Amino acid sequence: MDAAMRSELRAALALQLAWGADEALEEVAQDRLAEPPPRRAAPAVRAPAAPHAAAPTPAIGAVARAEAVAEASETLAALRAALAAFDGCALRDTATSLVFADGDPSAPVMLIGEGPGAEEDREGLPFVGPSGRLLDRMLASIGLSRRSGGVYITNVLPWRPPGNRNPTDAEVALCLPFLRRHIALARPRLVVLLGGVPARGLLGAREGITRLRGRWRDLDVPGLDAPIPTLPTLHPAYLLRNPGAKRDAWNDLLSLRRRLDSTAPQMRQN
Repeated sequence: MDAAMRSELRAALALQLAWGADEALEEVAQDRLAEPPPRRAAPAVRAPAAPHAAAPTPAIGAVARAEAVAEASETLAALRAALAAFDGCALRDTATSLVFADGDPSAPVMLIGEGPGAEEDREGLPFVGPSGRLLDRMLASIGLSRRSGGVYITNVLPWRPPGNRNPTDAEVALCLPFLRRHIALARPRLVVLLGGVPARGLLGAREGITRLRGRWRDLDVPGLDAPIPTLPTLHPAYLLRNPGAKRDAWNDLLSLRRRLDSTAPQMRQN
């Protein structure tokens, strides 16, 4: 290579550096002006033969089995036993405890949360951690308590998701048949949904919980003759992270108290 060619190459490299090309991506320079190689025809792919009948997916099969198992449970004790034996949800294998319910099953108000946390998983009871302690104070402010027979508490998921992650849609779908049966067997007068997961699962709502909260809805439950008045509200864990939302939660509690008082004469007649 003579001096003139080396000078031209150095000038070309300087120009590349000025343009920002300061590293080589390939060992051999590509000739961008060369004709591209001919494309090889892709091999023909034969479509598989259509099956005689479409087999259900495992998820659909597990939900159908959950519905059958839940429907066969005639008492709350039987439902708890059925849940403990149900192997269709992988959460059972990673959780420490089955978290079924707490409070009085005959209470007029049923509270439904999302799922157990770490403390709930250890103790086998819903809402016993920081969220539970806040919930107890909230209930006490309107004269209710899980210990005095005023409320009955459960969750959409009876098992803790690993690492307290959000439940998947498939996990919620597997647990909903048991939850609906739980409601039908407890027969509450009013239902309160704590957070977006129970609101979406039971009401089929697409709105976020901050827009749903405070508005009473009718919840249709298989096995019950009439829909149940249901109030979506904010989850206590959300309130711990967002203290400014406690005013909205307080308004929802007052609405619950008024609704409960208005149904008291009817409850005494029944």
